[in-house]
Amino acid sequence: MHSDSEPRRVTTRRRAGVPLALGAAVWLAGCAGLPQATGGRPTAAGAGTPMARAATAGTPAPSATTPAASAATAPSAAAPRSDPAPLRPFADVVRDAQRIDGFVPLWRRDERVWLEIAPERLNQPLLLSVNVASSVGERGLYAGQMGPVWLVEFRRVGNTLQLVARNTRFRADGDPALRRAVAQGFSESLIAYGAVASAAHPQRQSFLVDAAFLLSDLAGYATALERAFRIPYALDRGNSSFESVRADARVAVLHAKLHYATPRIPAPPASPAPGAVLPTPPSTTPDARSLFVGAVVSLMALPAQPMRPRAADPRVGHFTTTYSDFSRDLAADARVRLVNRWRLEKKDPAAPLSEPVQPIVFWIDRNVPPRYRGAVTDGVLEWNKAFERIGFRDAIVVRQQPDDAAFDTMDGAHASIRWLLGIDAGFARGPSHADPRTGEILDGDITITDAFGRGARRIFVEQVGGASSASGSDERLASLATQWQGAGASQACTYLLDAAADLHFALDLLEARGDVAPDGPEAEAFVRAVIKDVVTHEVGHVLGLTHNFRASSAVAHALLRDAAHTRAHGISASVMDYNPINLPLAGEPMAALVQGGLGAYDHWAIEYAYAPLSEADEQAALEAIAARGRDDPALAFGDDIDAAGLDPRVNRFDLGDDALAFVERRIALTHELWQRTQQRGWQPGDDPLRLRRTLLAGFRQLRELPALAAKHVGGMYAERDRPGDGRPAFRPVEPQRQRQALALLTDTLFRVDSFRFKPEFLASLPPDYAEFGAGRGGPVSIPQAVLQLQTSALDRLLDPGTAQRLLELPLYLPESERSTALSLHEVYATVQRAVWRELATGGEIDRLRRDLQREHLRRLQAALTRPLGLPSDALSLQRLLATELQRDLQRAVGRAAGLSVETRAHLADSLALLGEALRASFVRQQ
Repeated sequence: MHSDSEPRRVTTRRRAGVPLALGAAVWLAGCAGLPQATGGRPTAAGAGTPMARAATAGTPAPSATTPAASAATAPSAAAPRSDPAPLRPFADVVRDAQRIDGFVPLWRRDERVWLEIAPERLNQPLLLSVNVASSVGERGLYAGQMGPVWLVEFRRVGNTLQLVARNTRFRADGDPALRRAVAQGFSESLIAYGAVASAAHPQRQSFLVDAAFLLSDLAGYATALERAFRIPYALDRGNSSFESVRADARVAVLHAKLHYATPRIPAPPASPAPGAVLPTPPSTTPDARSLFVGAVVSLMALPAQPMRPRAADPRVGHFTTTYSDFSRDLAADARVRLVNRWRLEKKDPAAPLSEPVQPIVFWIDRNVPPRYRGAVTDGVLEWNKAFERIGFRDAIVVRQQPDDAAFDTMDGAHASIRWLLGIDAGFARGPSHADPRTGEILDGDITITDAFGRGARRIFVEQVGGASSASGSDERLASLATQWQGAGASQACTYLLDAAADLHFALDLLEARGDVAPDGPEAEAFVRAVIKDVVTHEVGHVLGLTHNFRASSAVAHALLRDAAHTRAHGISASVMDYNPINLPLAGEPMAALVQGGLGAYDHWAIEYAYAPLSEADEQAALEAIAARGRDDPALAFGDDIDAAGLDPRVNRFDLGDDALAFVERRIALTHELWQRTQQRGWQPGDDPLRLRRTLLAGFRQLRELPALAAKHVGGMYAERDRPGDGRPAFRPVEPQRQRQALALLTDTLFRVDSFRFKPEFLASLPPDYAEFGAGRGGPVSIPQAVLQLQTSALDRLLDPGTAQRLLELPLYLPESERSTALSLHEVYATVQRAVWRELATGGEIDRLRRDLQREHLRRLQAALTRPLGLPSDALSLQRLLATELQRDLQRAVGRAAGLSVETRAHLADSLALLGEALRASFVRQQ
């Protein structure tokens, strides 16, 4: 738990600026961590890290016009030799330095920092974490991100201090012999090392180590920079320094300002090869060759008494600490999975409701805008309702960091919520660090991007994705959320990105209806409610809960229109789902728009992880808690992998127990917004880009709908029950539901009447002429936007995995029901008829339909000529239908004399391409 005290802290003097044009000797010394004779820099015998450890003797110096950069990017071949000279007395090394007492005492004199290592600190476990307090602000490299964490120990080898990461993934806790075998079979890792700087203290027997060995690329940020910009940045130690240090009884914290640089920006090739990855220098720094990253290095004491671990259960969604225990040689599975959770103990164990011994403290960082702090606080404290049900009063406490606070909330001793700015940032994250021995969460830092303001819509349509792209830029933003593989990369969360985009769509529609004034109190309250919802979601992650993308299906579709029910119970069974805004159709009553609080699943998941249980009763009690999910639909659980799987009830951003009805409603809402926008047009005082953004926001709403519907075709319901609990693990989606989904796609998305816009409306959508380059764009391409929706459906319906499931579904049905199953031939034939319906009538084929037909033909060609992963029966059916399509095209070409030249050319070209594919397929088969 976190103390609210403010420990001692010493702020360092920033060293005088060093010119970028450095001499070769100074540059080499700075980047290699060698002794320097300039500027009084501290000497470090080693700067070892997995990413930057070796000296770079023989490396040419940079030119006088480029920044100094470290070339140390590979592990060193050998540890540094200890200095044969006698070590200096302790007092001489730290003369005139200030001591900061704590878990690992620190000494500070001007720019120099030393660690004082007591004998009892050697060979004992502690937690090392590296978080990023400041960064570049683009391409996934943002401030406020938690970095890697290791269980480490100090080891002294001669006069070298090693910081060694223990291997916690493989253990043999119950068998001394196997413990030795594990140690021999799986290596540890050397994180960093430095030279011992002093003889032992006469009384304490402790010794000093120059902390400069921690001015290294501990977090592997050089690789992240190269991945983002395709430029080999390296750490420049000579221009890196400690800004401040502090220590208390629990943690020692060093705030490092790390300089990364490259001698030059590579010129792109004059004629780049197709698909070549080109260097793309950062756009946010004054000079692309040089940038600073603020790293917060924390050395944290582990709890003296390890928390009693709690076994995880796959029926409930928690992040876990997982390892293989080789002493469990008689168990079917050697892997052990422990629930990640904070330590909560009652002050009065006998009381039905008691305060905890130590609450979970969340600090709101001073960089959170004051206007949002109330909503953030409400989102955090919402979880106290779940803890009260299991006997804890005020289990969570919120504190505001003062503007003059002497600590950074990114250190290892403060769970925090911070605001994040970046030119392309559109996400929130809630990662945490846990004790690898027990799963006890010790730290968590939530970052929230400023994506709720009206101006933030530029993120979604101009500055990132390009104004001409009607599909938006969410895929890129989602990938940026995990660009740097630091801590919590597996906990990536794009809920804020989707929630903010959904908020903007909802505000546009409600304003167009006249229900909400753009700057009125209703709009402000709406924004705050969405912020609270996002914060509650991210705090759930820090408490140890994973996503639950099945929760929204627990609410009956009709109840979503019931204002009383939704305000009392929410619109979903969990805040850990990605819940869209519950917008009514035109003329319907207004129910609750957002989730508003915890759902039944959230209370259940907290109970499993945190309910006070005696050691003797814990196993039986946990089994009873988890078993309740079998009979209560509100406790159904499905995680990120399930959302990408075959159960149509597990989705991101759907509502209610009828996903197909949700798809139909969202299509209707989008068309309503487009219609109202075209009728209103642009009015004096409007943002010049308002109409363009509204059009693109509608296409973004439609983007996920094809996959939601197509997931039913070949879909199977999956249950997480234990075998013998009474329900099958897999059950095919009802045939009528599969056919309904297929018809929804082919009769809605494949028809183009819904995507007709007034010419004068399209002509009134200017780009942002104040932006230069890719952000400016040209006219919005309606054909491109429509085609992206259609190809999303095609890809899912024609996917080899869908084909495999459709061929196998009859095996899961009783003999009497197999004749009613949706067959693969029915799917292929329905899609082909819908795509090529003009061939039956001999009518004109417009531009949007020709594009769809070409995409279908490309997939048919690929299936015939490169059938990778396609089942044999599926290939045979594709060839049969391709032959039928060839005959239909031949007839259409023969009677196309009266059609436009574009249609005639399209038919002839399609026939030729299909003929080539069939001939190639025949030759391949021979």
